[in-house]
Amino acid sequence: MNSLIASLVLLFSVNTFSKMSRLKDLAHVKGVRENPVIGYGLVIGLNGSGDGGGEIVNSSLKKMFQKLGLNPKREVSSKNVASVIVTAKLPAFGRIGQKIDITVSSIGDAGSLAGGTLLITPLKGGDGNIYAVATGQVSIGGLNKGKAFPTTGTITSGATIEKEINFAFNEKKSIRLSLNNPDFTTSARIEKTVNKELGGKYAHSIDATTIDLIVPVYYERKVVQLMAIVENFKVYSDQKAKIVINERTGTIVAGGEVVITPVAISHGDLSIEVEGAKKGGRDKLYFVDKKTTLNELVKSLNAFGASPEDLISIFQALRKNGALIGEIEFI
Repeated sequence: MNSLIASLVLLFSVNTFSKMSRLKDLAHVKGVRENPVIGYGLVIGLNGSGDGGGEIVNSSLKKMFQKLGLNPKREVSSKNVASVIVTAKLPAFGRIGQKIDITVSSIGDAGSLAGGTLLITPLKGGDGNIYAVATGQVSIGGLNKGKAFPTTGTITSGATIEKEINFAFNEKKSIRLSLNNPDFTTSARIEKTVNKELGGKYAHSIDATTIDLIVPVYYERKVVQLMAIVENFKVYSDQKAKIVINERTGTIVAGGEVVITPVAISHGDLSIEVEGAKKGGRDKLYFVDKKTTLNELVKSLNAFGASPEDLISIFQALRKNGALIGEIEFI
């Protein structure tokens, strides 16, 4: 338990110092993102662990045989076949012929997809168009993982992109950057840094999330080169004073400058007073500096052998009292 608290103290210490980050780690270009694709398919070659028939599987098998030039008179039922949903993410700037990984998930009564092979499966986007075609042998991972989730598997490089999403990035006249973690201070700093480095008023901070960047004349049709430069600009990022708590696991993560104002604390066998608060029972109290940081408070609580459960209760009480300057979020 003490080792957990020690780790917590170290985490607070690290977060009390502002660090410079690359712009590429703080923001992303609007429109440059992955796109999900999905399809329905059949996995064959199972060792008796398939669906064992059913309307969907039987209908799918019949249609497949008809495409192959066969015309079965009766429904085909087999325990070596499973109906599956295939999902994947089409990468930004994905090109025809590029391979992508896929996930295969059973939707019927199959007991396991181990050893199965996915038949050719078209993958469609939200607009109904086919963007990739998937096929290959399904892997359900290692032995332990396979036993735990035998009805979900993956196929590395299991799909080939057949249609591209038109995105003339190199012809753009302006670019919109979106912060991963909205913050007015960071947004303003990015504007200042980009304009200083490019030598002109090209960036404009719109709000806590958005920074618009006009492509300089000398970078027209060279937007890739421009972004290669801009994304490596370093900025001092700011963050809210926040404590994130997971009560189920006892995990506590703090970021930003969380400050404790003068206050007296008593929790079970623990008694701590921040200097400046009303004195009382001095022989039973442990004193820390006035207007201390959360890191220093945790060190004091650590000296008393506080558990994560104690910390959670104390932080909640401090926030309710107004002595904790910061936000608490439970997940």
